[in-house]
Amino acid sequence: MTQAKSSLPPLLQRAIAPSLSTRFMWAGIVITTFFVVIALLAPWFQDWGLLQDPFKVPLENPIHSPPSADHWFGTDRKGYDVFSRTLFGTRAALHVVLLATTLSLLVGVPLGMVSGYLGGRVDRVMLFFMDTLYTLPGLLLSVTLAFMVGRGVLNAAIALSIAYVPQYYRVVRNHTVSVKTELFIEAAQAMGASTWTVLSRYLALNVIQSVPVLFTLNAADAVLVLGGLGFLGLGLPEQTPEWGQDLRQALDALPTGIWWTAMFPGLAMTSLVVGLSLVGEGLNDWINPLVRRER
Repeated sequence: MTQAKSSLPPLLQRAIAPSLSTRFMWAGIVITTFFVVIALLAPWFQDWGLLQDPFKVPLENPIHSPPSADHWFGTDRKGYDVFSRTLFGTRAALHVVLLATTLSLLVGVPLGMVSGYLGGRVDRVMLFFMDTLYTLPGLLLSVTLAFMVGRGVLNAAIALSIAYVPQYYRVVRNHTVSVKTELFIEAAQAMGASTWTVLSRYLALNVIQSVPVLFTLNAADAVLVLGGLGFLGLGLPEQTPEWGQDLRQALDALPTGIWWTAMFPGLAMTSLVVGLSLVGEGLNDWINPLVRRER
């Protein structure tokens, strides 16, 4: 058994090692996968009659009904089924967050590579601009952008992504600056390789090691920021199932003892953030040799 395990690649050995960080990472993967499955199956559940329409209120639905066999998570002040809106809120959150983090990755990584590789005035100008964006709080920047672009899935994703572009830029740019002085880069340049060839073939795989970690941690943060935008009324369109909006509508009912309208969306948001954070921290310990520790 020991000999078979030693023949595995080092990354795979660390992935199955019974360390605390590995257990946390797999716990985060299970939690995140659970929410992904819910997001994918929610429309099918509605077609099968297992969920009520989260956009419409059936006439027979009571308002502020506590959890019961008919409404597992109860109903809110308008009669919406909280269970249905919580599940479809998962779909909305993952849709916006995945789009936002992907956009920021596609913009920040190439800019960081070009800036770090070219250096000079290009690097100084881009670094100044990105550092300026980086100093602004993510939620404040997203709120300002949401005011400018308005509501909607794409608009919310754009507002979130701009706040994360500087993070990808800084990480990739710093790695590029350190890697571009290696001998294999100088050898490629001496052989007449173009800038595009050096960036895509020799630099890319050596500077994006931290991108998966940053992607998951930014996704966790984006869930909270999207919830904040929804709570302020700046996220998705009105009546769209979204955790932040549901928490905003539930705020007035909390002093009267109506806890279920806020508890279940808040618990779903917290669980998804914890799952994504555990995946990110586990990947960091798994990939990065500088922070990896012996059991």
